[in-house]
Amino acid sequence: MTAANAPFRFGVVTPVLDSPARWRDEVRRIADHGYSTLLMPDVPGWQPAPGPALAVAASLAELRVGTWVYASPLRPASTMAWEAHSLSELTDGRFDLGIGTGRPGLEELLRELGLPTLSPGQRVTRIQDAVALLREYDGPDRHTPVVMAVRGPRARALAAEVADMVTFVMSPDDRRDEVVQVARDFRAIRDIPVALHVSVVGDTVAPFMTAPDTDPALLRAADSLAILPADPAAAVEELQRCREEIGASYVVIGSNSADTLAPVVARLAGS
Repeated sequence: MTAANAPFRFGVVTPVLDSPARWRDEVRRIADHGYSTLLMPDVPGWQPAPGPALAVAASLAELRVGTWVYASPLRPASTMAWEAHSLSELTDGRFDLGIGTGRPGLEELLRELGLPTLSPGQRVTRIQDAVALLREYDGPDRHTPVVMAVRGPRARALAAEVADMVTFVMSPDDRRDEVVQVARDFRAIRDIPVALHVSVVGDTVAPFMTAPDTDPALLRAADSLAILPADPAAAVEELQRCREEIGASYVVIGSNSADTLAPVVARLAGS
């Protein structure tokens, strides 16, 4: 099976934005809608840490859980590998390690935390080290899936070697044809599943997945891969197009659009 005809599955980035009790209810509702995976962002200070939250989520519903995504400069490689393996063990293999080099502007947070500002190459090397250590922790009887968020050529090259899935980091001004070509070039080297990072649905922006001032109209005008129509039929058509163009079978959205796209999940999940 190639990435272009892999069955659809859907993940939801679900930070704890309100009370923990409401978040737990949201976890259960997401599972009831048929989403396959609950994901946590990695933003220290304004929500519980991803590891404990994901362990709780996995105990509440029969969902996969994962990070979306660990920023490599925030932790030593050994810590990331240990946490990932621990979550994989505690969830009976239902954990996916999403990992990347960090969002734009991360340098300010690193300074606040007293952490070194790593060069782009050092950030990629830390991912490489973390995955290598994770494979050692997993041993022969466990394989924790690794999802790499990539943009530059060095990160893409590493993903082609070690990742089980890849998502291509997009900026609002990236033209669709450019992203499609990057995806096709990557899949010519290694045809692994592609995750589609959808930060906007209709006019609803997921502020924990993109800049809060992101303009949906500009994304629509650019025919961006980062936006889906709110109309279920149009969203189904767009996702089928994305799977054909870049091999995207795993669709990741924000929790503030989970109810809107529930009919799309009912229509496409597993197909």
